[in-house]
Amino acid sequence: MPERALDQHGAARSGASALLRLRILSTTDLHAQVLPWDYASDRPAPGTGIAALSTVIAAARAEFPNSLLLDNGDFLQGSALGDLAATEGAAGQSPVNPVVHAMNALGYDAGTLGNHDFSHGLPHLIRAVDDAGYPVVCANAIAAPPRNLSDHRPEALSLVAPWAMLDRVLTDESGQRHRLRIGVTGFLPPQTALWERGHLEGRVKIEDILTAARRTLPRLRAEGADIVVVLAHSGIGSSIPEPGMENAALALAALPGVDAVVMGHTHLIFPQPGQPDQDGVDPRRGTLAGKPAVMAGAYGARLGVIDLLLERGDTAAWRVLSHRVETRPAAAIAPDPAPPVLAAHLRTLDWVRTRLGRVDQPMTTHFALIAPSDALRLLALAQGRHVAEALRDSPMGHLPVLSAVAPFKAGGRGGPGFYVNIPPGDLLLRHVLDLYPHPNTLTALRLTGAEIAQWLERAAGLFHRITPGVVDQPLINPDFPAFNFDLIHGLEFRIDLSQPSRFDTRGRLIAPDAQRITHLTWRGAPLNPAQSFIVATNCYRSNGGSGFAGTERGNLVLDDGIPVRDVVVQHLRDRGSRLPPAASGWGFAPMPGTSVTFLSSPAARDHLLSPSAPEPLDLTPDGFLRFRLRL
Repeated sequence: MPERALDQHGAARSGASALLRLRILSTTDLHAQVLPWDYASDRPAPGTGIAALSTVIAAARAEFPNSLLLDNGDFLQGSALGDLAATEGAAGQSPVNPVVHAMNALGYDAGTLGNHDFSHGLPHLIRAVDDAGYPVVCANAIAAPPRNLSDHRPEALSLVAPWAMLDRVLTDESGQRHRLRIGVTGFLPPQTALWERGHLEGRVKIEDILTAARRTLPRLRAEGADIVVVLAHSGIGSSIPEPGMENAALALAALPGVDAVVMGHTHLIFPQPGQPDQDGVDPRRGTLAGKPAVMAGAYGARLGVIDLLLERGDTAAWRVLSHRVETRPAAAIAPDPAPPVLAAHLRTLDWVRTRLGRVDQPMTTHFALIAPSDALRLLALAQGRHVAEALRDSPMGHLPVLSAVAPFKAGGRGGPGFYVNIPPGDLLLRHVLDLYPHPNTLTALRLTGAEIAQWLERAAGLFHRITPGVVDQPLINPDFPAFNFDLIHGLEFRIDLSQPSRFDTRGRLIAPDAQRITHLTWRGAPLNPAQSFIVATNCYRSNGGSGFAGTERGNLVLDDGIPVRDVVVQHLRDRGSRLPPAASGWGFAPMPGTSVTFLSSPAARDHLLSPSAPEPLDLTPDGFLRFRLRL
């Protein structure tokens, strides 16, 4: 059949209006999860990963030939496979990152960057972007000096192209063909400049999302975009715009010139049954500010789907007539991987199975949010000893060293299996990666006793305020990330849950006179607010991540670039896993006649040892075991 001629606007010559269906498929927060395998537990993870999504993507494309596949960032870092790929890439041992290889095989049309894509450094990121077989865009990452972007000279300061124009010839409902110009741009949280300061300072500036969007969206329309899709590596956020928003998808959607929004960063699913209404958010229709929007969770567990019905009348301008939004689960069984991906997977398995020693007792984070944890004590001990040795011959070598650690895996959005659970026996590298999954480097701060007390008040914001004398009150605020429950080891203290939190979940001071931290002592004596200490921590925290006290640059006394988990590995090789006798550490202030409830893994039942241990109650619909703790 001969091709129909296209007019200057790309439409088959016809006097009638046109209806065209466009399907936008999206992934977000893949975190280098290529295959359905959990390297930390060394077992299959069905229903996750790019491979498990590939059959779902193929089926969705078959339903709608007019389809795009987009990625919303945080694709490079987050699994052992991604970490090993970064190491091999830096050493010139791997020609193409296996994550990029898998994404190229799926035929992505465009993608953007997330904050964790910078976690292995700029050279690693730029190699991946250059190897990608699709445009990677981001409008608010500004490089200095600029990269050479000949196609976008007005935005030549961008680290990657600020936007891409996808020219597609698509078939409408009557079989006629039309040339459609689809503009795609992307944004990531401006806080990335803080979280990844060690990689970005002096090299890349992350601009405010809305500022960059107000500059970029009109440019896309001026270049002839018929439809504009925004890749927002950002959560929903507030309907009221404010500078520096981390989660700005709702405010972005409200801007003129946006036709559809792909969200991410917060690892949530949108739309989803039962989601509460919010001003400007319609979870039933799947819209933000009236625009179709989707968020497909994380780790390749779901595929985002936005179906647009486009209409073009006599004005030759396309408009969104209607839409439909959903997410689809990944397949339970994934096809066999391509040889380069399989080879990378097997190398990763060999790596994570490296033996480091033995452990005599189980180490878990099942109860790390309600009591001291041996797993975190091991981490704190390794950090503290490294810092003490590094500073021994410095002018600060006489100062006492404390160690701040938090549980990265403590349930929450990760589900009832998202806990560290190291059994007695051989201690392997995968156990360390489970305990510390991020490539953060070890740093140290010089803090006063007053700053340390403020730090602990920030961490204690994890808990709801508890009314004395009332039973079975929910203990943990689900909006507070467990990785911000950053307690300082080497001290003893109690948390008074009857008091309000001094800070909100974002670290903003809301109750300056509130005091939850009581009986704060060091070596048996009250902590002196004026005394100086060295606190071992990580680069994310010392860069100011999440607003903890004392993280000003002037307090930084050690930053030797060594990843925390490398410090733990060296500690285990040098000294083994045996822990010294524990002090009482921390606990809750007594509240007679009061009890609270919290969630943990069903496997936590096997670790109830003391008479005062929490009482298991019942299973929740999403698989957690609910416990009661008497205060």
